[in-house]
Amino acid sequence: MGSITNKLTGPRRFPPCSVVVNPMPALGVIGKVDSDATGDGGGRDDTGEREVVLSVRDLRTHFFTDQGIVRAVDGVSLHVKVGETVALVGESGSGKTVTALSILRLVRPPARIVSGSVIFAGQDLLGLPPGAMRRIRGREIALIFQEPMSSLNPAFTIGWQISEALKLHRGMDRRRARAHAADVLDLVRIPEARKRLGQYPHELSGGMKQRVMIAMALCCRPRLLIADEPTASLDVTIQAQILELIKQLKEEVGTTLLLITHSLGVVAEMADRVAVMYAGQVVEVGSLDEIFTDPVHPYTAGLLASISGLEGGEPTLRVIPGDPPDLLNPPLGCRFRPRCEAYTEDCREDPPEMVSLGGGRWVRCWRRSR
Repeated sequence: MGSITNKLTGPRRFPPCSVVVNPMPALGVIGKVDSDATGDGGGRDDTGEREVVLSVRDLRTHFFTDQGIVRAVDGVSLHVKVGETVALVGESGSGKTVTALSILRLVRPPARIVSGSVIFAGQDLLGLPPGAMRRIRGREIALIFQEPMSSLNPAFTIGWQISEALKLHRGMDRRRARAHAADVLDLVRIPEARKRLGQYPHELSGGMKQRVMIAMALCCRPRLLIADEPTASLDVTIQAQILELIKQLKEEVGTTLLLITHSLGVVAEMADRVAVMYAGQVVEVGSLDEIFTDPVHPYTAGLLASISGLEGGEPTLRVIPGDPPDLLNPPLGCRFRPRCEAYTEDCREDPPEMVSLGGGRWVRCWRRSR
């Protein structure tokens, strides 16, 4: 993995952290999904029964607009195993964020979850009553949003916003919640944590606000952490610090991570497994090494070819021709066909299904289906 990271992003060295933190206890087994589960590889593992935190199966979320139905998430299946980091990667508009919001049932009209299942801790989240779902959000599954400035409430102090989650999900009184909020800010390496409790979001830098968002997500020690582009609005130096912080806290807190990003450099730095999305569908799933060294789907290969390496020679940037499809009127057959240089007649007619290549490797491509 080190060579992959160096090729994409150059060597990275982070200074050892000077803050000593007592690790929180690791969480145990969440649930299991057997090898006969159906779908696009979601919840299915060629090596047999495995411990799984989250299994998304054939999830479909559509936007019902005046112009027509936008199939933003159209048959997404994936699973996340205990203790691993799964990266959901794809260009802007591919459906990554809508998938995350659908998992937590946070989509709002005109969006609607049409079908599918989201299995967490042995229960389908899509079938839970609203009260039960509220108890899971924040406590069992936490989400780090893309933009901390718009996610933090400017009218309330940092301490109030973190304490609110602790009082709601862990039943703490005001005094205990505030003390624990300071401990969590210490955990995410914010200096003078107790002083920060009384500050408002506008008084903090972008990097500090993102650390506060991470603290809010981790304060209840969730089993699953969903990080939606956690470094998108930060400069490169702060990005590196935040990524390293998330890696360290993942081990200390004992949580599992679903990382949403469009940056292959971030993927190479963080992920154990990768799911590639295109036009509302997962098109390839594999380990980090498999995806980066032997991409099977033409879209995955195009993404990797579009990155300039830092090794010798003149860098050549390749582009994927064309534009992503209009999901109001997606093309017939394979959605990537209009941009694919290797399409066949099969690609024009029927949409390909996800097929297993063995060893947990999946791809949605007619070249591997027949």
